[in-house]
Amino acid sequence: MEIVYIIVGIIAGLAGGFGIAKMFEKKSAGSLLADAKREAANIVKEANIQGDNLKKEKELRAKEKFLELKAEHEQVILGKDKKIAEAEKRTRDKESQVSSELARAKKSADEADAKITDYNTRIEYLDKKQHEIERLHKSQVEQLEVISGLSAEEAKDQLVESLKAEAKTTAMSHIQDTIEEAKLTAQQEAKKIILNTIQRVGTEEAVENCVSVFNIESDDVKGRIIGREGRNIRAIEAATGVEIIVDDTPEAIILSCFDPVRREVARLSLHKLVTDGRIHPARIEEVVAKTTKQIEEEIIEVGKRTVIDLGIHGLHPELIKVVGRMKYRSSYGQNLLQHSREVAKLCGIMAAELGLNVKLAKRAGLLHDIGKVPDAESDLPHALLGMQWAEKYGEKEEVCNAIGAHHDEIEMKTMLAPIVQVCDAISGARPGARRQVLDSYIQRLKDLEDIAYGFQGVKSAYAIQAGRELRVIVESEKVTDDMAANLSFEISHKIQTEMTYPGQVKITVIRETRAVNIAK
Repeated sequence: MEIVYIIVGIIAGLAGGFGIAKMFEKKSAGSLLADAKREAANIVKEANIQGDNLKKEKELRAKEKFLELKAEHEQVILGKDKKIAEAEKRTRDKESQVSSELARAKKSADEADAKITDYNTRIEYLDKKQHEIERLHKSQVEQLEVISGLSAEEAKDQLVESLKAEAKTTAMSHIQDTIEEAKLTAQQEAKKIILNTIQRVGTEEAVENCVSVFNIESDDVKGRIIGREGRNIRAIEAATGVEIIVDDTPEAIILSCFDPVRREVARLSLHKLVTDGRIHPARIEEVVAKTTKQIEEEIIEVGKRTVIDLGIHGLHPELIKVVGRMKYRSSYGQNLLQHSREVAKLCGIMAAELGLNVKLAKRAGLLHDIGKVPDAESDLPHALLGMQWAEKYGEKEEVCNAIGAHHDEIEMKTMLAPIVQVCDAISGARPGARRQVLDSYIQRLKDLEDIAYGFQGVKSAYAIQAGRELRVIVESEKVTDDMAANLSFEISHKIQTEMTYPGQVKITVIRETRAVNIAK
């Protein structure tokens, strides 16, 4: 029973404790709820205050922005108003300027009308004066015709002729000045090339004659060469075609012949005969035949050596033989082979300077005088004969033209032709290179002077400097200074067209005026 009471008491205690606990919990929850409500009211109150503050701040910012935009708008409006005012001012200024211009234009138009009226008046006055002048001029012309005895047309013709002569003199003077200026400018490069070419080629020149001297040890040999009744010397002359002159010259016999090859054959044959000691007609013919064959072989060898030295290839054997024969040929005393070798070298150098074919230039230079060594006499000039040989033995057209045109017998068609002509003149014009016969030299000088005497007003003419300069003295009363320049030009042109000469000829016209009085 007690246990039941105890259990009931425990249950009652637990129930009371649970109720007390519930009561305390409810009380605590009410206080918490009241605190939460108060805190929520405080938060709401603070939020309302912050909202009011933000609202006021936004309103202030909006007002400030409105004021700022309003100020900017007012500035823009003010700027536009200012521009409008300036435009209106410019418009007013332009209007005033246009008004001024119109006023000035109107004034100018009035002045122009006045000037036109004045000009018309002056023109009418000038027309009247012109008619009056023409009338007076006609009257004066008629009076002059009566006084002079010439009509106006005749006087006009005389005036025209006078003006023609004066114009011709002035024109010739101008042409002379132009030619001199062109020579100074155009020949500079040509002179440079020619001088360089001459300086790079140096050869020794030897003047050859038409006679050779055969030296002997004693005069006793002369008798053996002459032979009994002169049979030996006749046999030698018949076999060689050389004239043998045996005179009083001690220890020397002279061989005379225009053909150097025959002269060389005779000299070598005499040397062999005198050395051997057997001199009679049969032996003479045998030695001459052997010597002739030896000379022919030597000619071929000389030709081959020459073309090899100059670097010329593919030359026809007959042309090689002709080149070798040039060793025994002379032109105005100048050895023809040495001259041709020199011309070939000059042509090669000049062609190289001008950018042309050097091999063809050398070939044309070497062969340009082959017409001077013909096998038989020919009526053709040596340049044309050489051109025919070159064509016959297959030389190119440029080479053939250069050979035929180097003395202007035919027209120059290639650049090689003037090069060969110039180099031929350079080689032949060297001092001491050539020797002319005295008679032909004197005749050339006389021809120079005669050409000068053929012009009107020439008082005297003198060829000086070995024919390289012609001095012409004119009469001062008939030839003026301008006419003297024209005369020099015409004389030089006539010499170029009518004469053949080496180098160049300088023409100097001298005009002197003398005033002489005698004091008594």
